[in-house]
Amino acid sequence: MHVRAVITWIAIFPLVTLGFFAIAPFATDWNPVLRAFVLSVVVVPVAVYLVVPQLMRAYGAIRTTRR
Repeated sequence: MHVRAVITWIAIFPLVTLGFFAIAPFATDWNPVLRAFVLSVVVVPVAVYLVVPQLMRAYGAIRTTRR
């Protein structure tokens, strides 16, 4: 089905949430576009290179054991 999209969302949502709370104390006066830019500069590489590959491996292992 749409496993990759769901796995990507599972990776992105917690990272965005944590990142939002991490930058909130010192980014309150920032323009929302700047805040979103800084957050995406950090979250996207972490998700793409670290979190999503780990989740895909875990999904593959689960799928293999079920067969």
